[in-house]
This record gives sequence, C-alpha cells and structure tokens, in this order.
Amino acid sequence: MPAACGAAGQEKDLVIDMITVSLCMIVKNEERVLARCLDSIADLMDEIIIVDTGSTDKTKEIAARYTDHIYDFEWVGDFAAARNFAFDKANMEYIYSADADEVLDKENREAFLRLKETLLPEIEIVQMYYANQLSFGTIYNFDRELRPKLYKRLRNFVWAEPVHEQVILEPVIYDSDVTIMHMPEKNHKDRDLASFAEITSSGERLSKRLHNIYAKELFVSGEDKDFLDAAEFFESSCMDTTRSLDEIKEAACVAARAARLKKDHVAFLKYALKVMADEGCSEICCELGEFFIEQKDFDEAAVWFYNAAYETESMLNIHSSGDIPLKGLAKCYRALSNDEQAAEYEKLAAEWKPE
Repeated sequence: MPAACGAAGQEKDLVIDMITVSLCMIVKNEERVLARCLDSIADLMDEIIIVDTGSTDKTKEIAARYTDHIYDFEWVGDFAAARNFAFDKANMEYIYSADADEVLDKENREAFLRLKETLLPEIEIVQMYYANQLSFGTIYNFDRELRPKLYKRLRNFVWAEPVHEQVILEPVIYDSDVTIMHMPEKNHKDRDLASFAEITSSGERLSKRLHNIYAKELFVSGEDKDFLDAAEFFESSCMDTTRSLDEIKEAACVAARAARLKKDHVAFLKYALKVMADEGCSEICCELGEFFIEQKDFDEAAVWFYNAAYETESMLNIHSSGDIPLKGLAKCYRALSNDEQAAEYEKLAAEWKPE
C-alpha cells in the first residue's frame, strides 16, 4: 500500500499546471482562410472568441464550428476598438491575438504547447516571430520579426526597490521561439490607404508610428494615385516643426515622389534636398534616378541609382536599396548601349534577396 501511494503521489507531482489562453480574433469576410487558421490553433486554446465586423459571406458559419462565443461589432473604422471589444470578452489567464491569415505549422504548434506548459507567471507579454512577410507586399522590411502576440489578461501592479520605491510600470516581456506563418490571400493596401486618407482628411494627427507606416505602405505597395492623394498631408508634415527629423525625411520622400509625378520640378528639388541635406536615403536616390531618366540624362540617373544600391540605406522600402536601383542601373546602361553592363545589373537584380 505505501508503495502504491508513493506511485500515485509521483504521478500527482508530474501534473503540469499549464496557463489558460483565450483566442481573440476580429474577422470580416474570411471564409477562405478562417478554417485554415483555426484548424492550426483551436485545440491549443481554452476559449475561442470571434468578433465579426460585418461579414457577408460564411465567416460566422465557419466560426460556429469552433466556438459558441461569436459576437457582432458594428464597424466604426477603428481596428483598435474592435480588438478592445474582443479582449473584453476574454476570461482566461492569457489572450492570444490572431488574424485569420495566420497559420501555425506542426513544429510551432508543439512550441506553443511547450510555452503553455512552461511560461512563468511573471511574464506579461510573449513575443512570437511573424514570418513570410516579404512574400505578399506587406509594409514590413523583414521577412521574420518578433511581435507581441500573447498578453496576460489581468496585470498585477507591484512595488519595487527597498528605498524610493515605485510601482513597476514596464511589462515583463518574453521572446519565444514560436513562429507564425503569415499567409494573406491579398494585399490590404487599398483598405489601409483609404483609412489613412480618412484620418488625415479629418485633421487628426498621426502618431510617429502611423506616420511611418503610412509612408512605408505608399513606398512598398502604393500606386501613383495613392502618392498624389497623400501629397498634401506629407507636404504639411515636411513643415511641421513638432515632427522628428526621421518623420520629416520620410514625409519629404513621399512629397518628392508626388512632385515628380506632377512634373513640378521646383517642388521635387525642394523635397529631395530636404532628405539629401541630412544623410540621404535609398528612396530619394531612386527618385532622383527616375527624375533624370525622365530627362533622358541616363549618365546622371545611373549615378543616383548606384548611390541607392551601394551608398545609402532604405528608410521605407528595403527594395529601394536592392533590386529597384539595380533594375534602374540596367535600364540606364541599356539606354547607353552598354548591353554587357546592363546584363550584369539585370542578373544582380534577379538574384537580389533582402537580408
């Protein structure tokens, strides 16, 4: 009997006290990808909360296969408001925020489970790797980067320091080895740029972060019309003395592109010089290259494309210091009848991959 009790006691000691997790998602018309996402994570969750912002397809019908916790949220043009609504419905210790175009493969499902089994209670935010970003024209310049994805639902504020004590305000963050595959079916730039246009036209000030994302989205996936539509806002930002130097430079890059498209050479020169007066950047060097191509001055254009590829760094779109100027150099040398040099740059552009 004692031996049996001992064995039972040992089994009891092996019971793993895993954290509990609420999955919170906001969705709209995601019938094509929602099941793929939920199939990869649903069994790892202790609660699934789906907030629908106005689907007209079978999104909610698909969600109902996985959970009864489905809520409607009237879209007000604010993703943060929708996510806050979803978080308010959560009941578990931690909240996992996912989008419908994300997938966890077998290896990372196992890593997520290990995380649930071993996460220390003092951890308040867990970052996970977001991967496959450069395959779909998103605004990000890294194919794999850490993002906060798992959040402690209730935070405990504690006092620290034996003298001059203070409440710890900074969250305790853990960088995990979980990698999430981002697999969108399409680029959301039209939706995002429309939102930016609506915000800026209302006179609302963009934060430094959103100012940067707006400029990035334009340079990564914007069309000529998008630059022209954004010109007034970024021209104003160039004159805003409360903006940082980086913000003014990124604004000047957008304003320069718009001026070049409008063939306003004086304005183009003004905004290009604002950037070059500091350290320059690959984006503005590419703009100067394109400007001189338009003037049929291919020798001068080649100088600026070379500077973009080899002498400066990108601020907004990593391709501005890679395949874009290499293709520009090839175009210049073709125009100058130097086919051998052009072929070399075409080869370099085809082989170029972002680090």
